[in-house]
Amino acid sequence: MISLSKGGAWLINGKEVIEANGEAEALLQSKLGSKAIAKEEAAKNTMAYRILEAHNTSGNMQKLQIKFDRLTSHDITFVGIIQTARASGLEKFPVPYVLTNCHNSLCAVGGTINEDDHMFGLSCAKKYGGVYVPPHQAVIHQYAREMLAGCGKMILGSDSHTRYGALGTMAIGEGGPELVKQLLNRTYDINMPGVIGVYLTGKPQKGVGPQDIALAIIGEVFANGYVNNKVMEFIGDGVDNLSVDFRIGVDVMTTETTCLSSIWKTDTKVKDFYAIHGRVDEFEEINPGDVAYYDGMIYVDLDKVKPMIAMPFHPSNTYTIEELNANLEDILADVEKKALVSLDNNKVNFTLRDKIRNGRLYVEQGVIAGCAGGGFENICDAADILRGKNIGADEFSLSVYPASQPVFMELVKNGAVADLMATGATIRTAFCGPCFGAGDVPANRGLSIRHSTRNFPNREGSKVTNGQIASVALMDARSIAATAANKGYLTAATDIDVNFTKPKYFFDKSIYENRVYNGVGKADPSVEVKFGPGIVDWPKMSALTDNIMLQVVSVIHDPVTTTDELIPSGETSSYRSNPLGLAEFTLSRKDPAYVGKAKAVKAVEVKRVAGECPMCEGGDIADAFKIVKEKFPELKATETEIGSVIYAVKPGDGSAREQAASCQRVLGGLANIAREYATKRYRSNLINWGMLPFILPEGELVFDNGDCIFVPGVVDALKTKATSLKAYVVNKGMKEFELRLGEMTDDERDIILKGCLINYYNSTL
Repeated sequence: MISLSKGGAWLINGKEVIEANGEAEALLQSKLGSKAIAKEEAAKNTMAYRILEAHNTSGNMQKLQIKFDRLTSHDITFVGIIQTARASGLEKFPVPYVLTNCHNSLCAVGGTINEDDHMFGLSCAKKYGGVYVPPHQAVIHQYAREMLAGCGKMILGSDSHTRYGALGTMAIGEGGPELVKQLLNRTYDINMPGVIGVYLTGKPQKGVGPQDIALAIIGEVFANGYVNNKVMEFIGDGVDNLSVDFRIGVDVMTTETTCLSSIWKTDTKVKDFYAIHGRVDEFEEINPGDVAYYDGMIYVDLDKVKPMIAMPFHPSNTYTIEELNANLEDILADVEKKALVSLDNNKVNFTLRDKIRNGRLYVEQGVIAGCAGGGFENICDAADILRGKNIGADEFSLSVYPASQPVFMELVKNGAVADLMATGATIRTAFCGPCFGAGDVPANRGLSIRHSTRNFPNREGSKVTNGQIASVALMDARSIAATAANKGYLTAATDIDVNFTKPKYFFDKSIYENRVYNGVGKADPSVEVKFGPGIVDWPKMSALTDNIMLQVVSVIHDPVTTTDELIPSGETSSYRSNPLGLAEFTLSRKDPAYVGKAKAVKAVEVKRVAGECPMCEGGDIADAFKIVKEKFPELKATETEIGSVIYAVKPGDGSAREQAASCQRVLGGLANIAREYATKRYRSNLINWGMLPFILPEGELVFDNGDCIFVPGVVDALKTKATSLKAYVVNKGMKEFELRLGEMTDDERDIILKGCLINYYNSTL
């Protein structure tokens, strides 16, 4: 079904793969003769390399400085991004910037806060020359597919699922500060990423959908980091056998592999997609060169992929529906055991085996939604499966969210909406809420199956500290519909007889022409930005001092910590434009004591900044300074910044939201310590908010929650480009240990030295 090469691989004429083992050189020579080229040259023939080269401004393809063609954000992120850019000297949007409103669409939540954010966005689109997509018109990624993508283009979005590779567009999801850099005509600086080929062969079985293919891939590559921070390049004859909607459904889920971006070869089907949307001029045929070299190869036999399910609490926790149904007791028991790690063991009564009824798995809810599930083809196929049936009058419910108003309109016209409603399903507008716990939240101990993007703990509305727990399993729309047809009993779409009608899609551009504000190239400086009372400026951040004193305020031993655990989704979304208000929710569902501890540390720092000596009062930090002074008698406590730090094994999987880092910062956080960072974007968020992204070498953890850590010479280490420095666990007899900084650009080091990205830009104005 899915297999991985052990090393690099060559692609010959887009069809033949030769793995780079001991026999590869001779085999290549025999096939290519005088045309044989070195790996380094062949690597330049990937689609990814060519697109990156076209957008690189550094002149050095190993140290990229990328300028993107277009930007996109939604209403959880665009307020903070624009506020940061405004504080840093923004005059107008230099490239098309689309502001969608698909996350905070429920304007009743939090009073006027959400709609105030929307009006802020509209006024900024007018003032700075952007595009404003009102609530319920489209989810961010569907609008980008329909109106923003272009072959050979690059798009940067402040949402982790910014993936338009199936349309020939290299798209990257990052934290807000990276978009700020683009708005200020700066660059996105990264090392040249590795490129992993995804070689597709065959054709999916009837009833197998894009989510099945995606989950099968995620299950094979997430845990081993095979594509971490690399570009996934989709090639092979199997691509030709997939519709564009199908390719999009696979592509958007590549985010869950932790890859940096994705790109697919393009063909006449992609050209038709652009033509349908009135943008055929954006099409270009893209293929690898005659001889291309990849850093690894993922082989996907589409014929053999079966309907999949990702069990709680990660998209990589995958099984075929067939094997789950055949081994219910054993698999559910194993899932329960794994879940205890994320749920802090016995804080809640978590079980899934109570879902077994008459030997079958019963689920209470089905949802087909968002950038992954809300596509035209997914919903049409679901309607075909459910036509003439009903979902029953028991606990099971089914909700369907078309990804955009144009998709919704066509589903109305072709009768799919009527067919679904007749079954008892409810149809909603374009809204991302089900993906992050702001819509269709399951009941306590409920199990929901969803064609959406994630199923992390605490994401779907659970509040473990309040004894509330619900579970989400990811599935394809077709198998969700099959389950709905069986009134909630888990069923694979391949187990039912259905005629998929595959109706043609017609795009009605007037829907956007009549409602979306397009101010590209029409910036009007006279427009006043509209501020609601919930929109608050960022607090001032201090520049880094020569030495720092850290107090550990949270220690997380989970194998992976998601951004949703660092700053929960759901009801917290209403506070996204208020940095201090939002910060009150930091780690609230993982470590409720964190905020109080961080505030206590910050209170000491506030006094230090005001000129008070940290040694003059009692407490852990005062005691720590007295101990440090014995080893470093020249230390001036009044000139040593004090901050909090969290330790997590591997933080930052999931969302691109910068708030996972900024909330720590406004509470006085100075650093994270980790064995490694799950994603490049989370580490970048830390740096852009002036926090040190420390790495702790493998070995025994030398400090505990509450310990104080003294790090001398940190400014000098940054200025001299040191990659590691000495630190001391003060209350353990000044126990010395090593902290690593890893590779950083000059700008990244300067940002930390200045205290945050805003300070950095203000110093350069």
